[in-house]
Amino acid sequence: MKDKAAFKQDLKIYNSLTGKKEKFEPVIPGHVGMYVCGPTVYSNVHLGNVRTFISFDVIYRYLKFLGFKVRYVRNITDAGHLEDDSQEDKISKKARLEKLEPMEIVQQYTIDFHKVLELVNNLPPNIEPTATGHIIEQIEMTKEILDKGYAYESNGSIYFDVVKYNKEVDKYGKLSGRNIEEMIANTRVLDGQDEKRNPQDFALWKKAKPQHIMRWPSPWSNGFPGWHLECSVMSTKYLGEQFDIHGGGMDLKFPHHECEIAQGKAANGIDPVKYWMHANMLTLNGKKMSKSTGNHLLPKEIFSGENNILSKAYSPAVVRFFMLQAHYRNILDLSEDALQAAEKGYKKLMEAIHSIKNLPESSSTDFDVAQWQQSLYDAMNDDFNTPILIANLFEGVKFINQVKYGQAKISAADKEKMETLFNNFAFEVLGLHNQEASLDNNQNQSFDKVIQLLIDLRNQARADKNWALADKIRDELAKHGVQLKDGKEGTSYTFK
Repeated sequence: MKDKAAFKQDLKIYNSLTGKKEKFEPVIPGHVGMYVCGPTVYSNVHLGNVRTFISFDVIYRYLKFLGFKVRYVRNITDAGHLEDDSQEDKISKKARLEKLEPMEIVQQYTIDFHKVLELVNNLPPNIEPTATGHIIEQIEMTKEILDKGYAYESNGSIYFDVVKYNKEVDKYGKLSGRNIEEMIANTRVLDGQDEKRNPQDFALWKKAKPQHIMRWPSPWSNGFPGWHLECSVMSTKYLGEQFDIHGGGMDLKFPHHECEIAQGKAANGIDPVKYWMHANMLTLNGKKMSKSTGNHLLPKEIFSGENNILSKAYSPAVVRFFMLQAHYRNILDLSEDALQAAEKGYKKLMEAIHSIKNLPESSSTDFDVAQWQQSLYDAMNDDFNTPILIANLFEGVKFINQVKYGQAKISAADKEKMETLFNNFAFEVLGLHNQEASLDNNQNQSFDKVIQLLIDLRNQARADKNWALADKIRDELAKHGVQLKDGKEGTSYTFK
């Protein structure tokens, strides 16, 4: 069998910048710098965010599993996130409306963010910098861009000169595939536009109006940094002027990530990122999530069942499993049926994994374990294709159940190998955990005894020609996912 180092060479990543899958070759061999745009902490983290962070958690886990030394940086935006380039950022607005200090808002929703990600079993990043903790560095980067002639001051604010950058340095819009002339023509007039030379210019530093709560001194004014600048500063400070992976939601591709490219290249003369990766959106019952229409769920509303959309609560483990059943670049629709199917599949996977230790051993194996191992790596090496990985894991589940019910054989060595691969890919790579859905060995034995008791009662009913009772036992077990199979050697059961 190939070793992990050999599989490591096969990894391909879809690069949003080029629009194709590329062989992964880090800037520094063996090391990976990965930056993911974190939340703006002015409200509870929503499910779409959770999906994005689960996707990059799996990417982080797999890179580590392959043996890369990974530095994963995910920021907290706690200042400067402007709404439509207005004069007020989202956190200041929330603080003003709730009559709280901005840092109270930040603290409240940062705690919520961490709790939710812990529930879905995400690993913490190596570094989690905040925008407010890097004001000095943001002022310095603004000076750098000003000195190089790609920004200008206007009434105490500093704007990035998009047109000049596009003419002299590189194409602005190359990540999102937009044309600057069309962007300028279609830009609507917004607050602060009269300060700009061009409609597409964006703020590096904004002068604070008297009512603006969050402000810091700078050479140009008392103000606050632009949202796009924060990520450029924090990513390059901890990962270097050029690093490997920059991730985030699809909605950040334009303008946020487009602006990051321009800032980085204007300041340092090099594209800041080799591989741009974007996770797609999450819909609810086929429609975009929206608070105004009521088509909206928060993570904790799913976990608790306290909502008007779903009929029951679903565990964080099941929600994570559900989200990994679609490729991170595809739209995923959340529905009751999809969650129920995920719950059923999750339980089936966990039960199979926990039954491996008790499988009878033989001198040979009716399953190509080496080929199965290859399929697991192939799935993840093809741009982290978790739905294919899960499908391949279930090929292993099918075989385990065949061995369990005497329909196939497995050797001691292959049993150990399969158990290791299941643990590696289900738990270490996919980040699944088994607290809610799995049974420990004692519970498993008790469960088997209960099912066997029902089978015995059914057999007695059949012997007594009490067909109604026999059928009722079979049908009720089937409703709960237990499928009885009558054969020459007696009755066995499997999980649907």
